[in-house]
Amino acid sequence: MKTITTTEALADYCRRAATFPYVTVDTEFLRERTYYSKLCLVQLAVMGDDDEVDAVLVDPLADGLSLEPLYDLFRDEGVVKVFHAARQDLEIFYVDAGLIPSPLFDTQVAAMVCGFGDQAGYETLVRKIAKAQLDKSSRFTDWSRRPLTDAQKKYAIGDVTHLRVIYEFLKAQLEETGRAKWVKEELSVLTDPDTYTVDPDEAWKRVKTRTNSARFLAIVRELARFRETYAQERNIPRSRVYKDDALMELASTKPKDMGELGRSRLLLREARKGEVAEGILAAVQAGLDCPQEDLPKVEKDGRDKLQVNPALADLLRVLLKARCEETGVAQKLIASAADLDLLAAGKRSVPALKGWRAEVFGKDALRLCDGELALGVKGQSVQVIET
Repeated sequence: MKTITTTEALADYCRRAATFPYVTVDTEFLRERTYYSKLCLVQLAVMGDDDEVDAVLVDPLADGLSLEPLYDLFRDEGVVKVFHAARQDLEIFYVDAGLIPSPLFDTQVAAMVCGFGDQAGYETLVRKIAKAQLDKSSRFTDWSRRPLTDAQKKYAIGDVTHLRVIYEFLKAQLEETGRAKWVKEELSVLTDPDTYTVDPDEAWKRVKTRTNSARFLAIVRELARFRETYAQERNIPRSRVYKDDALMELASTKPKDMGELGRSRLLLREARKGEVAEGILAAVQAGLDCPQEDLPKVEKDGRDKLQVNPALADLLRVLLKARCEETGVAQKLIASAADLDLLAAGKRSVPALKGWRAEVFGKDALRLCDGELALGVKGQSVQVIET
């Protein structure tokens, strides 16, 4: 089991990998103590001699090793980069090098199109497709410690050797069914740089609140902005600055000085002094001083006032489940429960309505599977439609 610890050895392997149509990739990382993931290991595999797998471990923590040869391979449009559940892996590479591997194939996304359900885990696909079992003993381990144990290496290398079998199986399935373009559509989110960019100005939208008070939300916005900026600049988890429950308490109590801040029940001791405390007080004041025209505007989708036909909503769910089971497609790829409620309430401007045949069914047809059968909604009735 080869471990690469020099830039020269990595460049040699990547030059060889560039002669193949695809390379399987995985990473091991830590994020418990940092804002950004700390890359600890990269696993790569291509075909070797005599149908053997040529798999290696790349140690990004080795002194003097540069990942630039790997990034050159990621930029090579002639080699498909195969991941499973790629989002966190891609975030690491985007943050480190500002790139997203292309072309990209995510076996978890492909599995949803090929009948393996919603978000099929790697272990499930290894068992069902590769007919193998994973050694899970090293799943929860400190990948930053050196030297790596043989058990850790065996676990890590299995993430790319079995991935080859899974990729080839799913790729053949997609070619046979003509559904490769569905996977490409779903991958558009993963290949969008905005997916991996956290804007402190937008951080407040992830904080769950129970009020629509614009002034309250202005304070939440400022507190969330300060926390996100502080955490990013120091590469620490945002929860180490203060957690959401403490943020909500601060937005409610609106402390004006260190004395009032010190009476917070939920704020960490470290946040009651120094830069964090000063940042909190400044954020609260900025929220209180925010001009009326700059207050957050909460967009309501009106779902709480929907007049949903419950019988129709239930029927839509049953038919969606039945059609997805028949055609081997994960339900989440077609329509969400919220989409179905909107449809059952007579709404038609929902994401699930893309792909309808306007010349026959107008805007009332809900596509389930492109080129196969669709579930149609016409007024307050439901019908199955041949496309």
